[in-house]
Amino acid sequence: MSIIGVIIAGIIIGLLGKWVAPKHRDNIPLWLTVICGIAGVLVGYWLAGLFGVAETSGVDWIRWLISIAVAAIFVIIAASLTARRGSRI
Repeated sequence: MSIIGVIIAGIIIGLLGKWVAPKHRDNIPLWLTVICGIAGVLVGYWLAGLFGVAETSGVDWIRWLISIAVAAIFVIIAASLTARRGSRI
């Protein structure tokens, strides 16, 4: 996958990861969501390779689902690390 492809996929996967994450755990800015998505794509593809998911000539749905799950985990971690203390209502 090219750099442009990773960035575009990262934006989409980051937004999907933010959508999948629990709503009280996804209060991070858009730029951090995109970074989580890019990391999710890279780590998700790496994990899929470790699990033996074969590349196909079509859409690799298992790779994308793993990437979305990893991006959601990264969104939750980023929200936990950047949470403002004492601003809960």
